[in-house]
Amino acid sequence: MIDPIQLTPSAAARVAAIAQRQGKPAILRLSVEGGGCSGFQYRYGLADTVEADDVRVDTDGVALVVDPVSLDLVRGAAVDFVEDLGGAAFRIVNPNAASGCGCGASFSV
Repeated sequence: MIDPIQLTPSAAARVAAIAQRQGKPAILRLSVEGGGCSGFQYRYGLADTVEADDVRVDTDGVALVVDPVSLDLVRGAAVDFVEDLGGAAFRIVNPNAASGCGCGASFSV
């Protein structure tokens, strides 16, 4: 079975490092909220628990959790962590996004 969303090994390693530094579980919560320059914006942060209705995907000991409403907007996406000349950041490759802003933090469908 193909996971409804993916967490790349690079992103999993970064989440694990951040969680260890903060003394928290290695659980990354991704959600989508209205707003941003393109209509919707991604929100992510460490979570303490997994909610009963969350979709959970595990990569290298790190959990990515997404609520059902947000999952409708990011199904098939991949959460990655990239480091380049522009800096280091989490990036989401979302096949559902019709357009996005230059910074990659918001999108429209």
